[in-house]
Amino acid sequence: MEKSPDAFRTISEVADDLDLPQHVLRFWETRFPQIKPMKRGGGRRYYRPEDVDLLKGIRHLLYDHGYTIKGVQKLLKSNGNKFVIAIGNGDMDAVEALSQAAAAEQAAAKIQPPSLEEDQIVGKAKAPSTRRFFGFGASNQEPEMGSTGVGKEDRALLQEALYDLLECKRLLDQVR
Repeated sequence: MEKSPDAFRTISEVADDLDLPQHVLRFWETRFPQIKPMKRGGGRRYYRPEDVDLLKGIRHLLYDHGYTIKGVQKLLKSNGNKFVIAIGNGDMDAVEALSQAAAAEQAAAKIQPPSLEEDQIVGKAKAPSTRRFFGFGASNQEPEMGSTGVGKEDRALLQEALYDLLECKRLLDQVR
């Protein structure tokens, strides 16, 4: 029996639709506060159609466009849920209209538009990794004696990677 398009979906139904494991959806709930499934007795999750559309957009950005979680978080913060939903549905007309509306709103408020970083540009995946690792090997210059050679941005990247690894370890420990 087929459900109505407006019906709520269980986590297993959403996971099957998006071809993702259920634990990934639970993890995304911790990273994206915009994902708020209804929870019933026993903690059972029920996703609204808008939640499913948002998850499709997030999945599309992460898996098909090569965005990082941090990059998708920035997109959601700067452009809103409707923007990411439109990207997930492939509605580029809506994406363009929402982008123009956001730019007009910023101009009306006389806000300086945020500088776009590589992970915020729709359709442009991050550059593939090379032998350069977090700024090391970017030039032939050796770091000065006594300096760590790790910049502020590199330190933040390392900290984020460490946090993600610790979260993976915690999840693996739960399975054991």
